[in-house]
Amino acid sequence: MALELDATADHDALIDAWEAAWSGRDPGAFAAACTADVHYEDPFTGYPRHGLAELSEHAERLWAAFPDVRLQRTGERLGDGRHVVAPCRLLGTHLGVLEGIPPSRRFVDMHVLFYAQLDQPGGRLWRIRAFLDAYDAAVQVGVLPRRGTLGERAMLLVRGFGLFRR
Repeated sequence: MALELDATADHDALIDAWEAAWSGRDPGAFAAACTADVHYEDPFTGYPRHGLAELSEHAERLWAAFPDVRLQRTGERLGDGRHVVAPCRLLGTHLGVLEGIPPSRRFVDMHVLFYAQLDQPGGRLWRIRAFLDAYDAAVQVGVLPRRGTLGERAMLLVRGFGLFRR
C-alpha cells in the first residue's frame, strides 16, 4: 500500500515512505516518496539514475542480491523545507549475485546517510544522494580485506602503494 503525501507533509513522513519503499521490495512504492523525474545516486549506481523506472531497476538489483534488505532509522532527520538529511542503517544478507559477485551468505550492516532535495512544492524527494562506506560494504561481503590487516597491506603493495619510502 503506497503512502499518499501532500505538499505540506513533514519530512519524517516523507523519509518513512522512502525507507518503506526500500524495505518493502515494491518498485511502485517509490512513487509515494519521489517525483516522477527523481534523480538518485549512491556509490554503486555508476551514474545517476533518472526517473522512477531507473530507481526501481537499481532497487530490484539490490533486492535480488539481498532479499531481506531493509532500512532502519538511526537518528534525527534534518530538514529546512527544501532539503532533508536522513541517517539510516541498511541491513540484509547477501544471498544473490550482485554485479558478478557470488552470494557470500554474509550479513551486512551499514550506515547510510541520505541527502535529498525536495521538489518545488516540497512534497516529494527530487534529487537524492546516498553516502556510505563502499570499502566497508566490500569487506562485509568478503570481496576486500579488513582495514589494517596484512591482507589490506598486501593488496596495497600489489597496487603499488608502499613500495618506495619518501
